[in-house]
Amino acid sequence: MKKVLILGAGAQGTTVAQRLDEHPGVGEIVCADYDEKAVAEIVKILKKARGVKVDGSKVEEIVKIAQGVDLIVNALPVEFGKQVLEAAIAAKANYQDFASVTNIVDEDTREGFIRGFEIMFDEYSKRFAEIGKTALICTGSAPGLICVVARRAVRELDSCETINMLVYEGGEAKRFQPFWWSPVVALEDMAENGLAFEDGKFIETEAFSRPLRRKFPEMDGKEVTMVEHNHEEPLFMGMNADKYFKGAKNIYFKYGGAGLNFAWPLYRAGLLSFDEVEIDGQMVCPFDVILHHLPPAPKYREEIKAIIDEGLVADEGAFVVEAYGVKDGKQVMVDAHIAAPGIVESFERAGLTAEMYLTGQCGYLFTKMFVEDKFTQHGLISSDMLTEEQIDGYLADAAKLDITLSLGAADHKQP
Repeated sequence: MKKVLILGAGAQGTTVAQRLDEHPGVGEIVCADYDEKAVAEIVKILKKARGVKVDGSKVEEIVKIAQGVDLIVNALPVEFGKQVLEAAIAAKANYQDFASVTNIVDEDTREGFIRGFEIMFDEYSKRFAEIGKTALICTGSAPGLICVVARRAVRELDSCETINMLVYEGGEAKRFQPFWWSPVVALEDMAENGLAFEDGKFIETEAFSRPLRRKFPEMDGKEVTMVEHNHEEPLFMGMNADKYFKGAKNIYFKYGGAGLNFAWPLYRAGLLSFDEVEIDGQMVCPFDVILHHLPPAPKYREEIKAIIDEGLVADEGAFVVEAYGVKDGKQVMVDAHIAAPGIVESFERAGLTAEMYLTGQCGYLFTKMFVEDKFTQHGLISSDMLTEEQIDGYLADAAKLDITLSLGAADHKQP
């Protein structure tokens, strides 16, 4: 029976905790957060869980509560990543992170971000291998599921040239609810320039630039626009392009939807800037002003129900990977689409929002692989580095949750 420590009592952490509570291979779940109320809310509905308060910035506190655990699931904000990673090594536990560890290098630059991944794949991978454990990063829906889907799509090609990862989140409530996940994370991503892997090199792309238009069948053929967005997939997939993506030279992440439509005019007006400005004798950070006026992401059943009862403007979206390359001497595009429950269906099935359902359930499926001893790799890997057998098993488990993949291929020139 496995013992699992879940750090973070937000949307993703609580979803994983609820699913682990149902797994026969789990004997104990430790739910930990600095927010004691949030921990108490989740623990009271679980059978196998106990709650503790922890300061995620202090390695020694994490190590203390991690004694004897088989796996640490990190669902805390990204600024605690390095501390949790170090604690997992000290506690000799496996490690799973919904995101990536962005504070490996104390340098808030694009070069520092790239260097951080290099250190994770080198030094930290060696350290986890030395203790015979596995660390898995980027394990939500994007990154996470989308990386698994990209691997599956590329399997259909003899060689790959370009990968487009396209996420359109069109769910919109009548209530003012611009984001269904952490507003601070959403706006930070939208405020910063993106990163792409182009012609075999990493390049910085301007936020909201390079629009790409598509008509998706899952949205009744309505044309939508997606733009450059700050996400880590092009970085680690670019690093792994030769080994896992058949030599892909171009890897892009594009995003669109209601949240982006809300943020775009704020960005243009300079209201997503972190630089303080003087207004009537007061120094003000525009980003903080905007964030102060945004509602938090709903995570409790009664909150979600109230939003749905008030009515939705739209309940739609698309989650797509396009892989361009060569098959049997012909230029081909493999089109991979994920279908998943929307806002209403996610609530009816599990009392969750669509964002919580897709990200949380996809994260849980990686956790499930740990619980069922499916990982043969030791060291640190990202979610695009699974074996073909692990990819097939993951997608089969996802289908049981109505998160299903459809693949198509057609002759197509490179974009």
